[in-house]
Amino acid sequence: MGFLADSLSRVKPSATLAVSQKARDLIAQGRSVISLGAGEPDFDTPDNIKAAAIAAIERGETKYTPVPGIPQLREAIVKKFKRENNLDYLPSQVIVGTGGKQILYNAFVATMNPGDEVIIPAPYWVSYPEMVALNGGTPVTVGTTQENNFKLQPADLEAAITPKTKWLIFNSPSNPSGAAYSHDELKALTDVLMKHPHVWVLTDDMYEHLCYGDFKFATPVEVEPELYDRTLTMNGVSKAYAMTGWRIGYAAGPLQLIKAMDMIQGQQTSGACSIAQWAAVEALEGPQDFITERAKIFEERRDLVVSMLNQAPGIDCPVPEGAFYVYPSCAGTIGKTAPSGKVIETDVDFVTELLETEGVAVVQGSAFGLGPNFRISYATSTEALEEACQRIQKFCASLR
Repeated sequence: MGFLADSLSRVKPSATLAVSQKARDLIAQGRSVISLGAGEPDFDTPDNIKAAAIAAIERGETKYTPVPGIPQLREAIVKKFKRENNLDYLPSQVIVGTGGKQILYNAFVATMNPGDEVIIPAPYWVSYPEMVALNGGTPVTVGTTQENNFKLQPADLEAAITPKTKWLIFNSPSNPSGAAYSHDELKALTDVLMKHPHVWVLTDDMYEHLCYGDFKFATPVEVEPELYDRTLTMNGVSKAYAMTGWRIGYAAGPLQLIKAMDMIQGQQTSGACSIAQWAAVEALEGPQDFITERAKIFEERRDLVVSMLNQAPGIDCPVPEGAFYVYPSCAGTIGKTAPSGKVIETDVDFVTELLETEGVAVVQGSAFGLGPNFRISYATSTEALEEACQRIQKFCASLR
């Protein structure tokens, strides 16, 4: 009998972290590599947020914090939900965790029984199905199509729901596709959910502030208030405020669920970092104008990348509404031969040969549950993106 838990056999390592590591390894060998694998803004944390953290240190805010978060941050989160999402919560309905991942994981620990099903639209963030599997649940992936802009269709959601369905995981704007659901598109999905009162909604709104053009963000409970008692709305400061390393995620939802997550976190990590929490208070309550300015830069990068990728032979790249990813199809390259002599049969082959030949690191779509595609993060400099896209064009042109 093996020493490690049987549940580990159901879990795959993170493909996005693996690509980033392979890129680092090649750079260490002296190769010129442009890594477009990480989902992390290249902007720095704003100065006022840093200053708030320094002030917290100088005030001696260095002790253990309450498990669900310091009162000041929970209050700031309540105000954020009211101000930006028209949602009413009490501070007791809010929990702060060490990043959004902990919020999601603890929600599953608190609710999952063996055999419970969780509907996950594909393409999906790589951690969703693994978290479900680790907690004894069954991930039920529901495919989307490029023709529908990678958005879950109401009929497909309806068909996936069974008596065993416990959660729908909903992510808009999406990692990896950048797809974002309009109010009307969301309403069509919430209408389905209203017919199935046993299905809860776990909505990941981490990219809320990264929407482009005239797109207006909406979250499920805002669209259908009757889902209030069975929705956990998760968000965080990592993407919009460029605070990935500060590790602060948060959620609001029904008191019964929040209390269960609080109990789990109390036995697991206790409260999140005190200094990071004070920084997050300033993020949510301080000036917000820089978010729009940075989103404009992301939008310009998106347009550049989409345009250049669509000039690469065999690549078809749709225009996403949000986040900082594009999810192009490489179907037009399948069956062709790379300069190395390797025949490209899958998106894994495509990204592997692209990295080896041209030194561009991207993540294969099959890691996100839908291929043949690949994900590019355009959260890096315009110069690096231009160079990377030129290399991709060159690679695609070299295929025979």
